[in-house]
Amino acid sequence: MKLTDFNPRILLSVIILSLGLIIAAVPRNTTTPFKLTAQQILDELKSGTQYLEAELVAKMIVEKDPVLQLIDVRPQSEFEKYSLPGAINIPLDDLLSPEYADLLNQGTMTNVFYANGSTRANEAWMLVRQLGYENNYVLMGGLNYWFETIMNPQAPASTSSDDELARYDFRKGASQALGGGGLVASVADKKEGSAAPPKPKAVGKKKAVKGGCS
Repeated sequence: MKLTDFNPRILLSVIILSLGLIIAAVPRNTTTPFKLTAQQILDELKSGTQYLEAELVAKMIVEKDPVLQLIDVRPQSEFEKYSLPGAINIPLDDLLSPEYADLLNQGTMTNVFYANGSTRANEAWMLVRQLGYENNYVLMGGLNYWFETIMNPQAPASTSSDDELARYDFRKGASQALGGGGLVASVADKKEGSAAPPKPKAVGKKKAVKGGCS
């Protein structure tokens, strides 16, 4: 499936439903007051500004962009089987834990949430955005789209546009740079019975870095 094949209405409907469920599930007595209303979140969702395309994220990984921080919001068991390079694991259920507040509410790093698809990562983004946190984004299409387009790009027809051919050349180059199927950490690379991965260190608040993704 190509990115352009996504049905915007269906995707938006799923996101809106998720938003309602999240708002209903979040405790009212949370110690951090909400700064954005549901309507404000919905307006941002419609604009799609929370998404970063897989090609851009791949470019940042290949170039070892120091402002990129990938955050895997899947359960730890899934994260331990495979993950994107340099990613840390913050399961969705733990996202509002105070120990992650400084990591998610800062102006230096470009945090990118991802899961297998886009729904869970969007839920993570909605939670932190409702608290007013910035510099948090969603990997468009999630890991499913990542493997299909970045790690296993399909050659376009010879009659394709120059833009399509250039996009394919970039994807092929990124796949080779990232080791093809070796991008993700293999289960064999993790010792059986090993301890849980270390919790990410909080990043102190700093002024936003000029350039990069904003």
